[in-house]
Amino acid sequence: MKALKLMMIAACMTAAMSTSALAQEKYPSKPVEVIVPWGAGGGADILGRILAKWLESDLKVPSPVLNLPGASGMIGLGKMITAPADGYTVAILTGDSLMTAATPTTSFKFNDSVALGVLVRQPSGIFAPANSRYKTWQDVVNAAQSKPGSVSLAITGPNTADDLTAQYLATKKVSLLGVPYTKPAERYTAVMGGHVDLLYEQAGDVRGFLDAGQMRPLIFFASKRLPAPFADVPVSAEFGYDVLLPQVRAVLAKAGTDPQRLAALATSIERFAASPEYMKFVEQQLALPDSFLSAKAAHTFLQTELDALRKLVALYGAK
Repeated sequence: MKALKLMMIAACMTAAMSTSALAQEKYPSKPVEVIVPWGAGGGADILGRILAKWLESDLKVPSPVLNLPGASGMIGLGKMITAPADGYTVAILTGDSLMTAATPTTSFKFNDSVALGVLVRQPSGIFAPANSRYKTWQDVVNAAQSKPGSVSLAITGPNTADDLTAQYLATKKVSLLGVPYTKPAERYTAVMGGHVDLLYEQAGDVRGFLDAGQMRPLIFFASKRLPAPFADVPVSAEFGYDVLLPQVRAVLAKAGTDPQRLAALATSIERFAASPEYMKFVEQQLALPDSFLSAKAAHTFLQTELDALRKLVALYGAK
């Protein structure tokens, strides 16, 4: 009996020591994976790669990037949610994925994640080729009201922010014909080749066309005019449109992760947001200069955006 008691005491001490060692484990002590739920080359991928490079330098561990495109980001986000809640997996969230999360049948629940920071906020807009007959947004309004559905708009697909915006505009007697193209290159080729009239996009994603003078914005969905070089472009508030749906890119971790590990990641991301590399990225993307939101503000902001998207889904019947 005495021997049994001694064995039990030893086992308890071993368990306590293991628990203590786990609690005191240096973090991070192995690679922190950055999941990009989109293909290579897009804005989310570019952000994921410069963030991963920063994390490697700042946290002193490798930070590989894993591209998992598909289902508007749901595949990649699903991978993050099913990974252990240990702080070794983060994912890039985009506005397109947040839109999908607002639908009734979504596989991704926002509350299963924790926001570590918002890094990009870009107003969406509608763009036309430089040689388009539509020189101003009022030209589009006039044409759409004269013959509803005669003006075509390249969008990413049904039940997206693009699609909901088009449906909203129809309630304002600006009926546009949405034409879906899932790949950005296909949308750009379609509008530049004259297969569709207009493009729903963010300025940073078509900067090459803008800088070359091949495309111009007709309207931005914002409450006030943007700074240069878009100070002369009207915004939706000037036409009484109550719809914004900006592009957002944020970093998420799995809910339930140890708060100290979340704090370590969030603090590193805050340092990243103060770095020249990040500031250059924001400028290149033509994003808002004050795009960055720290962890607490980011979670509140994303929840507010999600609530607004759910209201639009309820109004316009996205499935």
